[in-house]
Amino acid sequence: MRKPESLPEFYQHHFKELPVARPVERGQVNVFRLEDVLAPSAEPVPYSRRDFYKITLIRGRNLYHYADKSLAITGPTLLFFNPQVPYTWQPLSDETTGFFCIFREEFFQGWGNPTLTELPLFQPGSTPAYPLTPAQDEEVSALYGKMLTELHSDYPLKYALLRNYASELIHYALKLRPTDARYQHPDAKSRLAAVFLELLERQFPIESPRHRFALRSASDFARHLAVHVNHLNRCVRDTTGKTTTAHIAERLAGEAQALLRHTDWNIAEIGYSLGFDEPANFTYFFKKQTGVAPSAVRWV
Repeated sequence: MRKPESLPEFYQHHFKELPVARPVERGQVNVFRLEDVLAPSAEPVPYSRRDFYKITLIRGRNLYHYADKSLAITGPTLLFFNPQVPYTWQPLSDETTGFFCIFREEFFQGWGNPTLTELPLFQPGSTPAYPLTPAQDEEVSALYGKMLTELHSDYPLKYALLRNYASELIHYALKLRPTDARYQHPDAKSRLAAVFLELLERQFPIESPRHRFALRSASDFARHLAVHVNHLNRCVRDTTGKTTTAHIAERLAGEAQALLRHTDWNIAEIGYSLGFDEPANFTYFFKKQTGVAPSAVRWV
Protein backbone atom coordinates (compact mmCIF):
# COMPACT_ATOMS: atom_id res chain seq x y z
CA MET A 1 0.00 0.00 0.00
CA ARG A 2 1.22 3.52 -0.80
CA LYS A 3 2.63 5.74 1.91
CA PRO A 4 0.23 8.47 3.10
CA GLU A 5 -0.17 11.25 0.55
CA SER A 6 1.11 14.57 1.93
CA LEU A 7 -0.42 17.98 1.32
CA PRO A 8 2.41 19.03 -1.07
CA GLU A 9 1.90 15.75 -3.00
CA PHE A 10 -1.85 16.41 -3.13
CA TYR A 11 -1.27 19.87 -4.61
CA GLN A 12 1.28 18.48 -7.05
CA HIS A 13 -1.10 15.69 -8.15
CA HIS A 14 -4.02 18.04 -8.82
CA PHE A 15 -2.42 21.38 -9.67
CA LYS A 16 1.20 20.57 -10.64
CA GLU A 17 2.31 23.36 -8.28
CA LEU A 18 1.73 24.60 -4.75
CA PRO A 19 -1.12 27.11 -4.33
CA VAL A 20 -0.22 30.73 -3.78
CA ALA A 21 -2.52 31.19 -0.78
CA ARG A 22 -1.28 28.98 2.04
CA PRO A 23 -1.73 29.52 5.77
CA VAL A 24 1.25 30.23 7.94
CA GLU A 25 -0.49 29.44 11.23
CA ARG A 26 -0.87 26.04 12.90
CA GLY A 27 -0.89 23.38 10.18
CA GLN A 28 -2.45 24.04 6.79
CA VAL A 29 -5.98 24.48 5.48
CA ASN A 30 -7.35 25.02 1.99
CA VAL A 31 -10.71 25.03 0.22
CA PHE A 32 -11.60 24.13 -3.37
CA ARG A 33 -14.48 23.71 -5.78
CA LEU A 34 -14.53 20.15 -7.08
CA GLU A 35 -15.03 21.42 -10.62
CA ASP A 36 -11.62 23.13 -10.44
CA VAL A 37 -9.77 19.85 -9.85
CA LEU A 38 -11.75 17.55 -12.15
CA ALA A 39 -9.72 18.08 -15.30
CA PRO A 40 -10.62 15.60 -18.08
CA SER A 41 -7.00 14.46 -18.25
CA ALA A 42 -6.55 14.12 -14.49
CA GLU A 43 -4.93 10.92 -13.25
CA PRO A 44 -7.01 8.52 -11.12
CA VAL A 45 -6.93 9.30 -7.41
CA PRO A 46 -4.55 6.76 -5.79
CA TYR A 47 -5.84 4.43 -3.09
CA SER A 48 -3.87 5.49 -0.01
CA ARG A 49 -3.98 7.28 3.30
CA ARG A 50 -3.40 11.03 3.41
CA ASP A 51 -1.61 12.94 6.13
CA PHE A 52 -4.52 15.40 6.36
CA TYR A 53 -8.27 15.48 7.04
CA LYS A 54 -10.77 16.10 4.26
CA ILE A 55 -14.42 17.24 4.31
CA THR A 56 -16.20 17.01 0.95
CA LEU A 57 -19.60 18.10 -0.33
CA ILE A 58 -20.16 16.09 -3.51
CA ARG A 59 -23.04 15.84 -5.97
CA GLY A 60 -23.70 13.49 -8.86
CA ARG A 61 -22.91 9.79 -9.20
CA ASN A 62 -19.64 8.80 -7.57
CA LEU A 63 -17.95 5.79 -6.03
CA TYR A 64 -15.68 5.83 -2.98
CA HIS A 65 -13.50 2.95 -1.79
CA TYR A 66 -12.41 3.39 1.82
CA ALA A 67 -10.73 0.85 4.11
CA ASP A 68 -12.26 -2.47 2.97
CA LYS A 69 -15.61 -0.99 1.90
CA SER A 70 -17.12 0.65 -1.18
CA LEU A 71 -19.72 3.41 -1.08
CA ALA A 72 -21.92 4.57 -3.98
CA ILE A 73 -22.94 8.24 -3.88
CA THR A 74 -26.02 9.23 -5.89
CA GLY A 75 -26.95 12.67 -4.52
CA PRO A 76 -25.61 15.56 -2.45
CA THR A 77 -23.52 14.02 0.33
CA LEU A 78 -21.16 15.31 3.00
CA LEU A 79 -18.10 13.06 3.36
CA PHE A 80 -15.41 12.91 6.06
CA PHE A 81 -12.00 11.23 5.75
CA ASN A 82 -9.12 11.09 8.21
CA PRO A 83 -5.41 10.14 8.09
CA GLN A 84 -6.08 6.66 9.51
CA VAL A 85 -8.23 5.44 6.59
CA PRO A 86 -7.00 4.82 3.01
CA TYR A 87 -9.45 5.76 0.28
CA THR A 88 -9.88 6.47 -3.40
CA TRP A 89 -12.68 8.04 -5.40
CA GLN A 90 -13.97 7.90 -8.95
CA PRO A 91 -16.75 9.96 -10.59
CA LEU A 92 -19.30 7.83 -12.43
CA SER A 93 -20.79 10.68 -14.48
CA ASP A 94 -19.88 14.11 -15.88
CA GLU A 95 -22.23 15.82 -13.41
CA THR A 96 -19.95 15.78 -10.35
CA THR A 97 -19.83 19.13 -8.56
CA GLY A 98 -19.22 20.32 -5.01
CA PHE A 99 -16.55 21.56 -2.64
CA PHE A 100 -13.92 20.21 -0.28
CA CYS A 101 -11.62 21.51 2.42
CA ILE A 102 -8.42 19.90 3.64
CA PHE A 103 -6.52 20.56 6.85
CA ARG A 104 -4.05 19.00 9.25
CA GLU A 105 -4.89 18.08 12.82
CA GLU A 106 -2.56 20.81 14.12
CA PHE A 107 -4.94 23.38 12.67
CA PHE A 108 -7.43 22.48 15.42
CA GLN A 109 -5.06 21.75 18.30
CA GLY A 110 -5.59 23.95 21.32
CA TRP A 111 -8.93 25.28 20.06
CA GLY A 112 -11.38 23.39 22.24
CA ASN A 113 -12.64 19.87 22.92
CA PRO A 114 -13.23 17.20 21.83
CA THR A 115 -10.24 16.61 19.59
CA LEU A 116 -10.80 15.47 16.01
CA THR A 117 -9.90 11.85 16.82
CA GLU A 118 -12.55 11.78 19.58
CA LEU A 119 -15.42 12.71 17.26
CA PRO A 120 -17.64 9.80 16.09
CA LEU A 121 -17.32 10.63 12.40
CA PHE A 122 -13.51 10.32 12.61
CA GLN A 123 -13.54 7.10 14.69
CA PRO A 124 -12.20 3.82 13.22
CA GLY A 125 -14.95 1.89 11.46
CA SER A 126 -17.33 4.85 11.22
CA THR A 127 -19.41 5.56 8.12
CA PRO A 128 -18.05 8.73 6.51
CA ALA A 129 -21.12 9.68 4.42
CA TYR A 130 -24.01 11.98 5.41
CA PRO A 131 -26.69 12.31 2.66
CA LEU A 132 -28.21 15.78 2.34
CA THR A 133 -31.61 17.07 1.28
CA PRO A 134 -31.71 19.90 -1.30
CA ALA A 135 -32.24 22.42 1.52
CA GLN A 136 -29.30 21.02 3.49
CA ASP A 137 -27.18 21.07 0.33
CA GLU A 138 -27.85 24.81 0.04
CA GLU A 139 -26.90 25.43 3.67
CA VAL A 140 -23.65 23.47 3.41
CA SER A 141 -22.80 25.08 0.06
CA ALA A 142 -23.23 28.49 1.69
CA LEU A 143 -20.68 27.51 4.35
CA TYR A 144 -18.16 26.51 1.69
CA GLY A 145 -18.86 29.78 -0.11
CA LYS A 146 -17.95 31.70 3.05
CA MET A 147 -14.77 29.66 3.38
CA LEU A 148 -13.70 30.45 -0.18
CA THR A 149 -14.43 34.13 0.32
CA GLU A 150 -12.35 34.30 3.50
CA LEU A 151 -9.51 32.24 2.05
CA HIS A 152 -8.95 34.85 -0.66
CA SER A 153 -9.52 37.87 1.58
CA ASP A 154 -6.87 39.99 3.30
CA TYR A 155 -8.61 39.81 6.69
CA PRO A 156 -5.78 39.20 9.22
CA LEU A 157 -7.82 36.71 11.30
CA LYS A 158 -9.24 34.77 8.37
CA TYR A 159 -7.77 31.46 9.51
CA ALA A 160 -9.67 31.70 12.78
CA LEU A 161 -12.84 32.11 10.71
CA LEU A 162 -11.88 29.17 8.49
CA ARG A 163 -11.40 27.06 11.60
CA ASN A 164 -14.87 28.05 12.80
CA TYR A 165 -16.45 27.23 9.43
CA ALA A 166 -14.73 23.81 9.33
CA SER A 167 -15.99 23.15 12.87
CA GLU A 168 -19.47 24.15 11.77
CA LEU A 169 -19.34 21.58 8.95
CA ILE A 170 -18.37 18.89 11.46
CA HIS A 171 -21.15 19.79 13.89
CA TYR A 172 -23.65 20.09 11.04
CA ALA A 173 -22.97 16.45 10.17
CA LEU A 174 -23.06 15.32 13.81
CA LYS A 175 -26.55 16.79 14.16
CA LEU A 176 -27.78 15.05 11.00
CA ARG A 177 -27.42 11.57 12.47
CA PRO A 178 -27.82 10.52 16.12
CA THR A 179 -24.64 9.30 17.76
CA ASP A 180 -24.06 5.66 16.89
CA ALA A 181 -25.25 3.12 19.45
CA ARG A 182 -21.77 1.69 19.69
CA TYR A 183 -20.56 4.92 21.30
CA GLN A 184 -23.14 4.55 24.05
CA HIS A 185 -21.99 2.02 26.61
CA PRO A 186 -24.61 1.46 29.30
CA ASP A 187 -22.69 -1.30 31.06
CA ALA A 188 -19.30 -2.91 31.47
CA LYS A 189 -20.16 -5.70 29.02
CA SER A 190 -20.78 -3.34 26.09
CA ARG A 191 -17.78 -1.21 27.05
CA LEU A 192 -15.46 -4.22 26.82
CA ALA A 193 -16.96 -5.22 23.47
CA ALA A 194 -16.43 -1.68 22.17
CA VAL A 195 -12.81 -1.66 23.32
CA PHE A 196 -12.24 -5.00 21.56
CA LEU A 197 -13.74 -3.67 18.30
CA GLU A 198 -11.68 -0.49 18.48
CA LEU A 199 -8.50 -2.48 19.15
CA LEU A 200 -9.28 -4.77 16.21
CA GLU A 201 -9.83 -1.80 13.88
CA ARG A 202 -6.70 -0.03 15.11
CA GLN A 203 -4.51 -2.71 13.52
CA PHE A 204 -5.56 -1.57 10.04
CA PRO A 205 -4.78 -0.60 7.37
CA ILE A 206 -1.82 -2.87 6.63
CA GLU A 207 0.62 -0.54 4.89
CA SER A 208 3.54 -2.80 4.00
CA PRO A 209 4.21 -6.53 3.47
CA ARG A 210 6.50 -6.18 6.50
CA HIS A 211 3.69 -4.72 8.62
CA ARG A 212 2.15 -7.78 10.24
CA PHE A 213 -1.26 -8.25 11.82
CA ALA A 214 -0.40 -9.02 15.46
CA LEU A 215 -3.58 -9.90 17.41
CA ARG A 216 -5.07 -12.83 15.50
CA SER A 217 -7.13 -14.73 18.06
CA ALA A 218 -9.58 -14.18 20.90
CA SER A 219 -6.84 -15.26 23.32
CA ASP A 220 -4.46 -12.62 21.90
CA PHE A 221 -7.03 -9.90 22.49
CA ALA A 222 -7.91 -11.20 25.95
CA ARG A 223 -4.25 -11.10 27.01
CA HIS A 224 -3.88 -7.60 25.65
CA LEU A 225 -7.01 -6.44 27.49
CA ALA A 226 -6.09 -8.34 30.68
CA VAL A 227 -9.37 -10.28 30.83
CA HIS A 228 -10.23 -13.98 30.64
CA VAL A 229 -10.90 -15.11 27.10
CA ASN A 230 -14.26 -16.63 28.07
CA HIS A 231 -15.37 -13.32 29.55
CA LEU A 232 -14.32 -11.44 26.42
CA ASN A 233 -16.10 -13.93 24.17
CA ARG A 234 -19.29 -13.71 26.20
CA CYS A 235 -19.31 -9.89 26.24
CA VAL A 236 -18.68 -9.60 22.52
CA ARG A 237 -21.27 -12.23 21.60
CA ASP A 238 -23.96 -10.80 23.93
CA THR A 239 -23.35 -7.23 22.72
CA THR A 240 -22.89 -7.72 18.98
CA GLY A 241 -24.54 -11.08 18.27
CA LYS A 242 -21.31 -12.42 16.76
CA THR A 243 -18.37 -14.23 18.27
CA THR A 244 -14.95 -12.67 18.80
CA THR A 245 -13.50 -15.09 16.26
CA ALA A 246 -16.14 -14.13 13.67
CA HIS A 247 -15.31 -10.44 14.04
CA ILE A 248 -11.59 -11.11 13.61
CA ALA A 249 -12.11 -13.35 10.58
CA GLU A 250 -14.48 -10.90 8.86
CA ARG A 251 -12.11 -7.98 9.37
CA LEU A 252 -9.13 -10.02 8.14
CA ALA A 253 -11.06 -11.08 5.04
CA GLY A 254 -12.09 -7.48 4.39
CA GLU A 255 -8.51 -6.24 4.63
CA ALA A 256 -7.37 -9.11 2.41
CA GLN A 257 -9.83 -8.03 -0.29
CA ALA A 258 -8.64 -4.42 -0.06
CA LEU A 259 -5.01 -5.48 -0.40
CA LEU A 260 -5.77 -7.80 -3.30
CA ARG A 261 -7.64 -5.07 -5.19
CA HIS A 262 -5.50 -2.05 -4.40
CA THR A 263 -1.89 -3.23 -4.07
CA ASP A 264 0.58 -5.07 -6.29
CA TRP A 265 1.76 -7.34 -3.45
CA ASN A 266 1.74 -11.00 -4.35
CA ILE A 267 -0.64 -13.37 -2.56
CA ALA A 268 2.09 -14.80 -0.34
CA GLU A 269 3.02 -11.28 0.85
CA ILE A 270 -0.59 -10.42 1.58
CA GLY A 271 -1.11 -13.66 3.50
CA TYR A 272 2.07 -13.11 5.52
CA SER A 273 1.11 -9.53 6.42
CA LEU A 274 -2.21 -10.87 7.74
CA GLY A 275 -0.49 -13.44 9.94
CA PHE A 276 -0.43 -16.53 7.70
CA ASP A 277 3.01 -18.12 7.46
CA GLU A 278 2.01 -20.37 4.56
CA PRO A 279 0.21 -19.12 1.41
CA ALA A 280 -1.90 -22.30 1.39
CA ASN A 281 -3.28 -21.45 4.84
CA PHE A 282 -4.19 -17.95 3.68
CA THR A 283 -5.88 -19.31 0.55
CA TYR A 284 -7.88 -21.80 2.64
CA PHE A 285 -8.96 -19.06 5.07
CA PHE A 286 -9.91 -16.65 2.27
CA LYS A 287 -11.98 -19.22 0.37
CA LYS A 288 -13.76 -20.21 3.58
CA GLN A 289 -14.66 -16.58 4.32
CA THR A 290 -15.55 -15.37 0.82
CA GLY A 291 -16.28 -18.47 -1.23
CA VAL A 292 -13.65 -17.62 -3.86
CA ALA A 293 -9.88 -17.91 -4.20
CA PRO A 294 -7.68 -14.83 -3.66
CA SER A 295 -6.71 -14.85 -7.32
CA ALA A 296 -10.37 -14.41 -8.32
CA VAL A 297 -10.59 -11.14 -6.35
CA ARG A 298 -7.26 -9.87 -7.61
CA TRP A 299 -8.46 -9.60 -11.19
CA VAL A 300 -11.94 -8.20 -10.52
